[in-house]
Amino acid sequence: MIYGVAVRELCEFSAKTGDLDLRFTPAPSALEGIEGHARVASRRGSDYEREVSLSGSFEELLVRGRADGFDAARSRLEEVKTHKGRLDRQPATHRALHWAQLRIYGALLCAERELDEVELALVYFNIGTEQETVFTERCKAAELQAFFAEHCGRFLAWARQELAHRTLRDGELQGLSFPHGEFRAGQRMLATAVYNAARSGRCLLAQAPTGIGKTLGTLFPLLKAAPANELDKVFFLAAKTSGRQLALDAMRQLPAPGLRVLELVARDKACEHPDKACHGESCPLAQGFYDRLPAARAAAVAQALPLDQARVRELAREHAVCPYYLSQELVRWADVVVGDYNYFFDGSALLYSLTQTNDWRVGLLVDEAHNLVDRGRSMYSAELHPESLADARRSVTARKNGAIKRALDKLRKTWHQLKSEEEYRVCSEPPADWVEALINANGSISEHLAEHPAEPPDAALQGFYLEALQFLRLMESLDPAHSIVDLSKNTQTAFGSRGKDAAWQLESPVVCLRNIVPAPHLQPRLQAAHTSTLFSATVQPPHCYADLLGLPETHGYVDVESPFRAEQLKVHIAREVSTRWRDRAASLDRIVDRIAAQYQERPGNYLAFFSSYDYLQQVADRLAERHPELPQWRQQRRMGEQEQKAFLARFTAESQGVAFAVLGGAFAEGIDLPGQRLIGAFIATLGLPQVNPVTEQFRERLEARFGKGRGYDYAYLVPGLQKVVQAAGRVIRTTEDSGVVHLMDDRFGKPEVKGLLPGWWELE
Repeated sequence: MIYGVAVRELCEFSAKTGDLDLRFTPAPSALEGIEGHARVASRRGSDYEREVSLSGSFEELLVRGRADGFDAARSRLEEVKTHKGRLDRQPATHRALHWAQLRIYGALLCAERELDEVELALVYFNIGTEQETVFTERCKAAELQAFFAEHCGRFLAWARQELAHRTLRDGELQGLSFPHGEFRAGQRMLATAVYNAARSGRCLLAQAPTGIGKTLGTLFPLLKAAPANELDKVFFLAAKTSGRQLALDAMRQLPAPGLRVLELVARDKACEHPDKACHGESCPLAQGFYDRLPAARAAAVAQALPLDQARVRELAREHAVCPYYLSQELVRWADVVVGDYNYFFDGSALLYSLTQTNDWRVGLLVDEAHNLVDRGRSMYSAELHPESLADARRSVTARKNGAIKRALDKLRKTWHQLKSEEEYRVCSEPPADWVEALINANGSISEHLAEHPAEPPDAALQGFYLEALQFLRLMESLDPAHSIVDLSKNTQTAFGSRGKDAAWQLESPVVCLRNIVPAPHLQPRLQAAHTSTLFSATVQPPHCYADLLGLPETHGYVDVESPFRAEQLKVHIAREVSTRWRDRAASLDRIVDRIAAQYQERPGNYLAFFSSYDYLQQVADRLAERHPELPQWRQQRRMGEQEQKAFLARFTAESQGVAFAVLGGAFAEGIDLPGQRLIGAFIATLGLPQVNPVTEQFRERLEARFGKGRGYDYAYLVPGLQKVVQAAGRVIRTTEDSGVVHLMDDRFGKPEVKGLLPGWWELE
């Protein structure tokens, strides 16, 4: 059996030694890198070969890659690396890795073209100055072959282990049985659809009701299909920590002990020394990281249990390495990776990048996929506030560095010229003078940071730089078909601002590059997967999510029948209630009457959802005034994790009362309160987004792109009703549960609203 490995992966395994060194230095964007490579190639002769595909074998290893360029006349093979700043500050470990890659390419080239020797050229191209710095060496084919054999030899033992693991893994998965013996109602239908999508290499959109076991119902069939479809990895992506935990729990239930399962968590949750920088001179876990990594990696892959956050941290401590970067290294050797959406869908996503680099065949599962619309929009949006610039101008670095100060002052001036009496306005394109000043300011900061990589960066200056960098990078793909640039009134000043500075900040607008349709950004990532399943209890209507998420035209759709009976959930529409803004005051007593009457009929635990904290407080206060005997507790603004746990802990099988919460908040989705812990819900809102200039822009742009009527549906009705269905879904969690939901607004009786509610509900 042959083990395929990319040149980059081989070298990262065999040639990395010493410290982890991630001192902040500006790096070229992907587009700048592509343009830099093209610029170098354009300077070469007509016989210059670009992107030379190479491959070669060493025992069971098949090594493959693509060298940047070859000049046959000079017998010169080039590896091009783009950079910013001074090259003499580059860590030695980085240079050594680049040379290793080039020498492997040289060995493959000599073997493939029967060359006796070749000149190797490591070309560093400075994005800012367009200057090339070239390091060369002349190598005999025999020398390169020995180098190739040495590094393949280091990898070979690991590769043989991986081949044995893959054989064992695939054997286990082929014989995998469902852990509970029988599927729940609806679960088999979902599992069959996922399995068939994997077999045909398609994308699947699945609507499946809460409570049928969607997590296990998608993981099991995809893993079962993995051997026959030669899947290298399964990525389970969730929007929230609770979704990741469900996936890890499901993996523990599967009878496949040879499966390697890894959880990825955010850096701020994994870092052991948040007060230290990521390099060997500062952090003890970065010092000698790559020297201790092999032992930590070997210990990790020998684990029989999922490598969740706690276990990775424990292993990292045992081997004195950074847990965050250990988990990133382990992605290469994991079979199932559980993480947040951003690890695959973000612009700089780790899992997507590794999939592309290593040509992995991937199966993708996207949990609670309705959340991906807003999350996708946020990933491809950027906002710049005047106070961030004010903070940057007050930084020590800006005051000392004349070039930075002048550039920031120029940006301040052009920013102030954007002031307007309008509260909100959309630009046909970003203001040219402001963009030019922003580019120049960022260039000055970038040059300083690149020239002083060992100097601790000023937090305010670096923060502004990163915000501006995100804005400028998104501008590279700006298209009015999916995004807008808008200016809105600033309402706050930075801490410490006085006089003219404070006035300038209030007069200067907030500039936002706002994504409306994430589809063009998400679609290439979905296409990178062999198969993908996006599932949720609420992806109705399916064409809305297909349009906004960029699902392929060939995608499939399944609406899984509910395992619940209509008599399990009584759904009442309170047609006497209007929760429209103008009717709020008149609605209070009617809502309180509904809550009290239902509680008196069947005492127990209820959740009452409202559109805002203010509305929530008004109803809760009125209920306390008129029915002081009725127990209640309330969601508060900015509740911490412990406060949220305490809120949920009050729902017990013996407790009674009404809990007040905000629709779309922490308690409206992703919580599980089965049986008597929750027997009913009151939803006093349609969940519609607030009517404001921004949402109206969404409506207009979506209408223009997707057709008449869909603008309002996509911007208002669908996201609103999705929140309602999610909240109502907290009531019935198992086939033994029974409960009641009161939809408190007359608009719930309208046909267009009813059409977005679950089909198994019988509305009264």
